[in-house]
Amino acid sequence: MEYYSTGEICNIMKKIYLDNSATTQVDPRVLEAMLPYLKDEYGNPGSIHSFGQKALSAVDEARDKVARFFNCSAQEIIFTGCATESNNLAILGTVNHFLNQEKKVHIITSAIEHPSVLEVFKALKNKGQVEVDFCPVDKYGIIKIEALKELIKDNTVLISIMYVNNEVGSIQPIAEIGKLIKEVREKRGKTELPIRFHVDAVQAINCLSCNVDELGADFLSFSGHKIYAPKGVGALYIRRGIKIEPLMYGGHYEYNLRPGTLNVPYIVALGKAVELAAEDREAETKKLQKTKDKLITKISEIEDIRFNGDLEKQIPSLINVSFKKAEGESILMMLDMEGIAISTGSACSSGSLEPSHVLTAMGVKPEWSHGSIRISLGRFNTEDEVDYFIEKLKTIISKLRAMAP
Repeated sequence: MEYYSTGEICNIMKKIYLDNSATTQVDPRVLEAMLPYLKDEYGNPGSIHSFGQKALSAVDEARDKVARFFNCSAQEIIFTGCATESNNLAILGTVNHFLNQEKKVHIITSAIEHPSVLEVFKALKNKGQVEVDFCPVDKYGIIKIEALKELIKDNTVLISIMYVNNEVGSIQPIAEIGKLIKEVREKRGKTELPIRFHVDAVQAINCLSCNVDELGADFLSFSGHKIYAPKGVGALYIRRGIKIEPLMYGGHYEYNLRPGTLNVPYIVALGKAVELAAEDREAETKKLQKTKDKLITKISEIEDIRFNGDLEKQIPSLINVSFKKAEGESILMMLDMEGIAISTGSACSSGSLEPSHVLTAMGVKPEWSHGSIRISLGRFNTEDEVDYFIEKLKTIISKLRAMAP
């Protein structure tokens, strides 16, 4: 009889990753593009010798790729360390720029934002530096446009709304919000406070158009590790002519907005990942939607469940579903023991024992919220993996319900 160690059993066991909204595998094509800049082309892009200029050329090429994706100029793209940094730079940079106004300025976000936006707004509110409002959403996790319109004041200088919610996948009416903000801006005229529009597009890059003019965005944030590039790189689009204050000082890089030597290999990786997102979007979206439809059909065979959000107004890669009499954390751990990775919500807030702030804002009751899981598909998932997942999920739900009091 053969005996295996715990580590060997883990290696033998099937491994299925269905948590792509938390982070993605680095695409081999992205890895191939960045490797030379980790090994051979290691020059500092701030140096004027040939080593440095070769690195700078690679950064410029990546910046051009990102700019083409957003339909903007290369000078409007700022490379950062992640989307959290991009969000903070857009929000705090705008607020700090207007802090010395005669009257206190006002900013608005939604009740379902990612913590990297929501916590910034809460911190500003607690400090009493600005007026802050949180716009409600409907039962599907979609921003209420009329409610947003009513919140706008004469001193509103920033509205920050995510493109796609990271927990339930709901697509927000960003272009419609952009038009509303444009109308407000035109009514105010040039002598009054300007109003800016920030969009957290982290979950949108792989499957939605991110043309900044069509969206009406003044700022747009995204991260590399959600689009098959490494962790540790992101970018912020800033519309030409808009002034913000830097959060850090110490160098001329990124138009004096983000000091520090540029992370050339990761920036190259980001450029390649964005290029692939544009090339593969149509085929990838169709594949993901087909797989999602199959998942919905199979999960619907389980009794006492509810899908969170409007299935017709979500990205094709994400499903959030709640199971009665089965805790989400227990489902996650038992699936993990079968080699399957899913989530109970945002990776940045999953350590909390509180009900999801997103589901709560949507009016989902705690008994349903605590039984919710997030399944997020990606580029490398297969039909066989989905079949295996469904088989294990049904067994686990039955076990948990049998143990429930």
